[in-house]
Amino acid sequence: MKNFFTKRSILIIALIVLKFVLQYLLLSPEYDLQRDEYLHLDLGNHLAWGYLSVPPLTSWISRLIYLLGNSVFWVKFFPALFGALTILVVLKIIEELKGNLFALALGGTCVLFSAILSLNTLYQPNSFDVLSWTLLYYILIKYFHTENSKWLVVAAVVFAFGFLNKYNIVFQVLGLIPAILLSQQRRIFGKKQLYIAAFFGLLLISPNILWQYQNNFPVIHHLNELTATQLVNVDRFGFLKSQILFFIGSLLIILAGLYSLLAYRPFKKYRLFFWSFFFTLLIFLYFQAKDYYAIGLYPVYIAFGATFLANQLQTGRKRYLKPVLLLIPIIFFVPMYHIAFPNKSPQYIVEHSEKYKKLGLLRWEDGQDHSLPQDYADMLGWKELAKKVDSVYRHMPDRRPTLILCDNYGQAGAINYYTENDLQAVSFNADYINWFDLEKPYKNLIRIKNYEEKNAEFKETSPYFEHAVLADSITNPYAREYRTLIFAFEGAKIDMNRRLKIEIEEVKNEWR
Repeated sequence: MKNFFTKRSILIIALIVLKFVLQYLLLSPEYDLQRDEYLHLDLGNHLAWGYLSVPPLTSWISRLIYLLGNSVFWVKFFPALFGALTILVVLKIIEELKGNLFALALGGTCVLFSAILSLNTLYQPNSFDVLSWTLLYYILIKYFHTENSKWLVVAAVVFAFGFLNKYNIVFQVLGLIPAILLSQQRRIFGKKQLYIAAFFGLLLISPNILWQYQNNFPVIHHLNELTATQLVNVDRFGFLKSQILFFIGSLLIILAGLYSLLAYRPFKKYRLFFWSFFFTLLIFLYFQAKDYYAIGLYPVYIAFGATFLANQLQTGRKRYLKPVLLLIPIIFFVPMYHIAFPNKSPQYIVEHSEKYKKLGLLRWEDGQDHSLPQDYADMLGWKELAKKVDSVYRHMPDRRPTLILCDNYGQAGAINYYTENDLQAVSFNADYINWFDLEKPYKNLIRIKNYEEKNAEFKETSPYFEHAVLADSITNPYAREYRTLIFAFEGAKIDMNRRLKIEIEEVKNEWR
């Protein structure tokens, strides 16, 4: 028990506790969950080895959240947990590098007060992605330090879970391979244990690869769609600018880490990490990746930098710089607290839009500026939508099987999360295309439709039903779904299930 309460243990516990506290304090109750979170939660109701949108690991976590009660607390707990574990892994890297107590404090503080804090506010694969990157770097450091082959197997397991969470980890490996070839560690490619570990890792991810094959590799369709609608708007200069802003309070530490990999003798065996940093960034730039894809790259360099600086500031007047280095990430965090997290009301953001615009926070994936940051606009209007759909359903005079058909996955997921009725919304968008229950003899339709298609929807759908009405709409002016329409169609004159089967097949043929 006495050893448990060492200064190191107290520091680690304090950082972890502060991490969890901050994650919950940074969320204003004015906001709902974010659009993607609803889809990710719904994955847990349809367990499979693959999905159109993400690999399967998210669905396993979502099922666990469901078993724990499916409350917002648990939805937010897991990204916070992955963020806390990322801090813990960084501290383990520092210990592996023989860093002292100050190095642990500096590294932990830099990771805590960074863009990872914002990333961990959302239930998305990104939080575990950053953790898996950091953990894989740590395992490689362990291997290069000990040359014990067991770490290659552990690395394969970490890669497999990272891959089953988000394919983004492939870019980490692509950045590491040429870096290792340029270093003295290239002899690793002559070890049979590496290929045994690689085969084991391939075995772990094979169910997902098989699922992709059986479903005509929908990941390719997803990447093509992403490239056409989002990545085409990515500005490479903006990407680099974001990298600086993500870790602005830790920039000095990261630069020190890169320098130490070239000039600090104890880090000579880890020099490959210097080259890996630039190879990985170049790969992201080439593919015009979203800026946050690269966040997992930085924690390991914070560990190198913190350890190096702590060793340089142990004696003389330099030691007085220690509190300054600790304060820098906190000082930078203070203004970011007021602007980079969903802890301000939509009205406040609109009234102070200039400072958000200067930082590029109002720029959406369409390349245009809007009144709110995209993620914040995607966190509004969902409870209103679900409540109104429930109301429309309750007021239907004929409670025959009713299909709730949405335009996008956010609408469907939000309705499924908040509904108080035994209803399941679907869509021809994303994974919902595979979740239609065609065993029910549908006779009624609640259609969620974009405002721009108001007249077209009435004209096209009304003739197939005995009664049609525009029942309601989303009235929150700050929501991305503002003016989204809720139509009620009752008494189908056609075989709805047969028509649905035809439309589902047409959508899937387009993807093929």
